[in-house]
Amino acid sequence: MSNSADWDSQPGWLRWLNRLVVRQGIVRSVMLLTIVVSVLALAISQTAITVLGHGDRLIAAASATLCSLVVTAVIGTAVLRLIVALEQARQRLGVLAIQDDLTGVCNRRHFMLVVEREWDRARRYNTTAALLLIDADHFKRINDLHGHLCGDELLRHIARAARDSLRQADVLARFGGEEFIVFLPHTDPLGALDVAERIRDQVQQLSVLWKGSAVSATVSIGVAPLRPELPSLDWTIHEADTALYAAKAEGRNCVRSLPFTASRSGDAFSTSSS
Repeated sequence: MSNSADWDSQPGWLRWLNRLVVRQGIVRSVMLLTIVVSVLALAISQTAITVLGHGDRLIAAASATLCSLVVTAVIGTAVLRLIVALEQARQRLGVLAIQDDLTGVCNRRHFMLVVEREWDRARRYNTTAALLLIDADHFKRINDLHGHLCGDELLRHIARAARDSLRQADVLARFGGEEFIVFLPHTDPLGALDVAERIRDQVQQLSVLWKGSAVSATVSIGVAPLRPELPSLDWTIHEADTALYAAKAEGRNCVRSLPFTASRSGDAFSTSSS
């Protein structure tokens, strides 16, 4: 079950308590809990005396207040700390469920969940959209020469360069290994090529200082515009992958796209340069 489903399955009062404790902090939460418990203990002690018909109300009130202070300070603090820790863990799990832990962009699973809906909406309302598939060139060679830690750092820089080239509505994700994918809503084919070229140029200018050496990188990018006749997002990803393969075959560090005009069913797709 997903983290969101686990959260939704919790009782409403528990979700409210989690939010309250996190918002107020441990100290203020303990103070509020102490006041509530003290009032309840005082009310119970006075009610008991009234029902029994005898007893010293002052002593009962003092005893109830003292006990509530001690019990709340010890047990209440421990319980509230546990609530805070659990809420923080839940939030971290929520981030991990949607985010690639190396680069900080979306992971593949979250990308597919989000973009499937957006893709269906674009097809339904006949709006433009496009996919970019980005692959770091000669990445294995970089890992072999400089080590995997250098490769990881380079991926972070590539992700940052791509993210800085996108709009807020665009969706960037790590698709696997050294590959990234981008969904561009409300973007026509020429606009998608412009974005891809901007990302390619930004990455080409990267220089990561690693153990005294400047390590650079380039990317190849495949562009696939939305074609309403395709039955699913997976088909469009396949088209972007085909365009990416063409970019690799034509020397890397370039952008390639499938033709913008729809082909008849069964036709092969040639590629076009940006």
